[in-house]
Amino acid sequence: MNSSAAQTHLGDGGLRRLLERAADPRGAVVVLLIVLLIAIVVLNPGFAEPGALMRFIQRVSPVAIVAIGQYFVIVSGEFDLSMGAVVTAQVMTAGHLIGEDDSKTVPVLLLMLVIGIVVGIVNGLATTLLKVPSFIVTLGTMLVIHGAVMWWTGGAATGNPAESFRRLGRGGIEGLPILGLLPYAVLILLAVIVFAVWISRRPYGRIVVAIGDNAQAVAFAGANVWRTKTFAFVLSSLAATVAGVLLAGYAGVHPSVGQGYEFTAITAVVLGGVVLGGGRGTVLGALIGAFTLESLFTLLNFTSVPATMRDAIQGAIIIAAVAYSGVIFAKKRKRPSTSADTTSAGAASPIQLTGGDDAARK
Repeated sequence: MNSSAAQTHLGDGGLRRLLERAADPRGAVVVLLIVLLIAIVVLNPGFAEPGALMRFIQRVSPVAIVAIGQYFVIVSGEFDLSMGAVVTAQVMTAGHLIGEDDSKTVPVLLLMLVIGIVVGIVNGLATTLLKVPSFIVTLGTMLVIHGAVMWWTGGAATGNPAESFRRLGRGGIEGLPILGLLPYAVLILLAVIVFAVWISRRPYGRIVVAIGDNAQAVAFAGANVWRTKTFAFVLSSLAATVAGVLLAGYAGVHPSVGQGYEFTAITAVVLGGVVLGGGRGTVLGALIGAFTLESLFTLLNFTSVPATMRDAIQGAIIIAAVAYSGVIFAKKRKRPSTSADTTSAGAASPIQLTGGDDAARK
């Protein structure tokens, strides 16, 4: 009798924990993604075929990459509105400077990386050292880059880069069993995910989250706040650069290629459970948010919802996700501490803060 009661108690506890995880913003987005994918397969059974799934991931890859880059900025408590403009600038740079000359592919790729790093450093230093709000800084950067691109190109699409460059976005490894084609974009996305997860679990990743939660406390602990935030902006701009490389091959060269990508990235990150204002969230959450957002748009395409509704839907998603996260986290803060919390607090290891200035350590 006692054994049965204990099993029932454990079963109830396990079910309760499962429901709590599903209700958590990070768990809810996984449930939503599964529901959306099932709905897509019901409407279009061919979507479940390996080749179709690979093409879907190829299409989502640029969005997922910019979402991962945006994650590092948002979790630190800032915004990067310049990502879409950086994507556009990199696409146009490739289209204009490479042309049909394959020998220019590697030098121009290096130039694009330098451009991404410079934009990230400018955004980061203006935000951290000049104390200008990141919203204003990156908005200004977005307008400057967009204006420069319009002046350079006259607002018109002009040619395509060499085929060797375009294959990064639209080519792949052919002749594979089952899959048939494994797009390079999928491999690049996997590499970005591995790097982002790795760095998020290093001291830097813990510090950037802690800065978003309480930057002053992190500074007192000896970490270099301005350097950490600046590197987050660099990661964001480099992510936009990689997305630009893929889009130059997949979508072609046009001044409107990157338009709206900054808001798409923010929507995906928020949908993935990353809290605006920083301090909470994961790389995988941002990744799942990107796939969920693109799955939703795919489903809307199958149901003949007008494409003009896309911006309105993104806005509604941001409002709903932020409101839902706020309600859930408010409930968690109001809960009384339990023995489990006490045990967890006692077992928690302190965040290793490295890289601080000597003066800060003193």
